[in-house]
Amino acid sequence: MTNRPGIMAVAAAAVLVLAGCGSANGQTDAQDLTVFAAASLRDTFTELAETFEKEHPGVKVTTSFGGSSDLVAQIEDGAPADVFASADTKNMDKLGDLANDPRDFAANTLEIATPPGNPAKISGFQDLAEAGAKVVVCTVEVPCGNATAEMERRTGVDIEPVSEEQSVSDVLAKVTSGDADAGLVYVTDVTAAGDSVTGVELEESGRVVNTYPISVLDGADDADLAQAFVDLVLSETGQKVLTDAGFGQP
Repeated sequence: MTNRPGIMAVAAAAVLVLAGCGSANGQTDAQDLTVFAAASLRDTFTELAETFEKEHPGVKVTTSFGGSSDLVAQIEDGAPADVFASADTKNMDKLGDLANDPRDFAANTLEIATPPGNPAKISGFQDLAEAGAKVVVCTVEVPCGNATAEMERRTGVDIEPVSEEQSVSDVLAKVTSGDADAGLVYVTDVTAAGDSVTGVELEESGRVVNTYPISVLDGADDADLAQAFVDLVLSETGQKVLTDAGFGQP
């Protein structure tokens, strides 16, 4: 007489063994990689995340973009992130030992964005201080706002903005909606915005240059995988994506 309970037990054990092997070989469970990055990196890092996923089958890259200071606060509060890319060294430095060996990977400068056609006829940085000009800037806590404040200090121009936003994407939203005559963002943001804005270059842009660092974060779920993403950003492939978007060399 066949011992059916015994056969069923052996079969169940075999299923468990096979399931375990599938997971160990990376065939069952996908790996997650979470990247926090400055808002000005949205287009480039979205492209690089897609490239990374193609090069690492089974890996899902989740990106979160925002003002660098906001992202730092989230990381300090324990938000799960494996990689952080900041729009300046100041905010990266705030993380201290939470950031492992930050590497500079890009540079950026300020540019004025206006609604299409530049109806207020803004021609330069000085015009942003003219009476009646509705100007939007980033709050000084985020890199674009800190750069704006430094530009004011270096040029002696005192801007009185109608609002201060938490990221360059928020500034652009004010400009494209017609709520502002001009906004101070990065060169790369004007390029990415295309026909939705008109860019006004600043003669003084070279006086204030933001350097972008990137780092694997302490406590990353897979430090080697996180480092692989950092390596992609620093690689020839990553640098070409950034250069094509208008970023400079650090």
